[in-house]
Amino acid sequence: QVQLVESGGGLVQPGGALRLSCTASGRISSIGFMGWFRQAPGKWREWVAAVDTSGTTTYEDSVRGRFTISRDNAGNTVYLQMNSLKPEDTAVYYCRARINEGDSWGQGTQVTVSS
Repeated sequence: QVQLVESGGGLVQPGGALRLSCTASGRISSIGFMGWFRQAPGKWREWVAAVDTSGTTTYEDSVRGRFTISRDNAGNTVYLQMNSLKPEDTAVYYCRARINEGDSWGQGTQVTVSS
């Protein structure tokens, strides 16, 4: 089995920063893209950012310039550095990765931006 485990969520004031981490473990033969999604209460899950195996990154428009996605050299951990957080960034953040030619999801970590 393959597992994705996220960490780093929490409560932060507007304008603050958080760093999310997601690590893949288990019987892994290949990892392709890794990315982050989020789901706010009453809304659909939406894509936030992604990084491929070459390190190329892409971002949803509302987070570009504030969030930075990266992955470690081993390629099995992905990070999301979130700066200048806004109340509308409040959501459960999910890690997603292409592992062993299949899609895997993490369990989610709550990010709350509030004063």
